[in-house]
Amino acid sequence: MTLEEKPYIQNLTLKEDKIDSFDTFPFYLPIIKDIKNIKFHPDVTFFVGENGTGKSTLIEAIAQAMDINPEGGNKNTLFTTNKTHTDLGNYLRTVKSFKKPKEYYFLRAESFYNVASYMDNISIPEEQGYGGKSLHKQSHGESFMATLLNKFHGNGLYLMDEPEAALSPSRQLAAITLIDKLVKQKSQLIIATHSPILLAYPNAKIYQFSSNGIHEIAYEETEHYLITKDFLNRHEKMIQSLILE
Repeated sequence: MTLEEKPYIQNLTLKEDKIDSFDTFPFYLPIIKDIKNIKFHPDVTFFVGENGTGKSTLIEAIAQAMDINPEGGNKNTLFTTNKTHTDLGNYLRTVKSFKKPKEYYFLRAESFYNVASYMDNISIPEEQGYGGKSLHKQSHGESFMATLLNKFHGNGLYLMDEPEAALSPSRQLAAITLIDKLVKQKSQLIIATHSPILLAYPNAKIYQFSSNGIHEIAYEETEHYLITKDFLNRHEKMIQSLILE
């Protein structure tokens, strides 16, 4: 049998014996019982679902379990603002490949401002590795693209939480090209997203998070695809039905 380098994270298990109560957050979330059923794709795995179903909670827990700052950045991004993340990462056991990735990064839309501030506090822009320009001197979308272009070098494990929050549709298309480049450079990506554009990346695994737990779903079956397609095909009628008094 030939050992494969990827996926760097193969799947997760839950340290159930360490959990005192499943009645407290986040352990009462329906997705918790299905964590053990997630088998990560060697290239790209997407988490999708309605707000509040646990996508961000789980992806920040994976970051924590991999010793990456749950507020974002890499393993050397050592800062803490407000501790808003859960301790779920302490209760996850990661089943890993025999080989470690060369680099790790957690790109998190919600707290990327804090990463930019931290970088400006510890070094000058030319030494930060983001293209030589302060992230705060760029728009939100430009700073995200600067990260993808300059901080992600391949052979890495990259976690992303709603990267589309900062990206225009055309930049999301550009991000697909960069994601594919990283995949071809032996990288693994785990992405929580609401973007029907990013979700179209071919051959990825898509996991739907819902009140029923976690299950794998095809791209054309996602709510993101169906609603977007329906809206674009009959946007005038849909708008009229939404705003009629």
